[in-house]
Amino acid sequence: MKILAIETSCDETAAAVVKEGREVLSSVVASQVKEHVIYGGVVPEIASRRHTEAIVPVVDQALSAAGTDLHDIDAVAVTHAPGLIGSLLVGVNYAKGLAFAANLPLIPVHHLRSHIAANYIAHKELTPPFLCLVASGGHSHIIEVADYTKMQTIGRTRDDAAGEVFDKVARTLGLDYPGGVHLDAAAKGGDPVAFTFARPKMPGYDMSFSGIKTAAINYIHNFKQRGEPVPVADMAAIFREAVVDILTSTLSRAAFERGHKTIVLAGGVSANSRLREKMAEICTDAGWRLYMPPLELCGDNAAMVGAQAYYEYLSGVRAGLDLNAKATLPID
Repeated sequence: MKILAIETSCDETAAAVVKEGREVLSSVVASQVKEHVIYGGVVPEIASRRHTEAIVPVVDQALSAAGTDLHDIDAVAVTHAPGLIGSLLVGVNYAKGLAFAANLPLIPVHHLRSHIAANYIAHKELTPPFLCLVASGGHSHIIEVADYTKMQTIGRTRDDAAGEVFDKVARTLGLDYPGGVHLDAAAKGGDPVAFTFARPKMPGYDMSFSGIKTAAINYIHNFKQRGEPVPVADMAAIFREAVVDILTSTLSRAAFERGHKTIVLAGGVSANSRLREKMAEICTDAGWRLYMPPLELCGDNAAMVGAQAYYEYLSGVRAGLDLNAKATLPID
């Protein structure tokens, strides 16, 4: 089965052709980073306009690179939630038109489910059940994956997402967008124990990042107010360590208490070098199996949408022409 998948949830216009859920025949991503960097973050109106311009050539390129056309495609899949509503609408409406014109089934796919499915592409042996941390610019969730389409959120951030606070502290440090990538690079030359931020205590497996974000920004401002140079590398290392510590300690506690021995990372923040390193250490010590997507599958792409769409299709998920985009939607 070949699925043409479309992803436009934020600022990447992406299309891919995926066979049987795990074989990527093509994957095309048109990034808008260079345009948004001057604003220090994604401008939703600009993002949706660029999707409108890019979606037709990106889909055409994906079909061409896969050596196929719509006659050989068995279904069209699209990210319909969650994300920037204007961006999502571009992909959803294009996918609906394409599916209708080609008389193909339309499969709606949840964005976070897609990030989890990126691991199915990279690790052919991976099958549920497992415990997954999905961390990105807009999400920080701990999810029990019982089956390919049966998932339960057991913990989540109560305020800001991990990727969001990385970006905001990076911007305060004067680092370019996307901040998380540049903060991670800057942290490699810093001292992560020069000082520390208090870790918030949350009930259950929930997390909080707003407090340490505010503490870090205030600390940086204090240096500037005193006319002193900001120790960028140290601040980056200290803040990265705090965020990673919250993520890994919460995830590992959930795994111990709920008896999970297979751990999965997903989402843009799963590309963070310290998160990958620390989770590898924890899982080795505990005897758990750890799966992480390769760096090229951590960010938004359509291959992961096609992977999840295959399992949604097998479970009977279909959408009609009344499919709408949603800015927020629970994964379960």
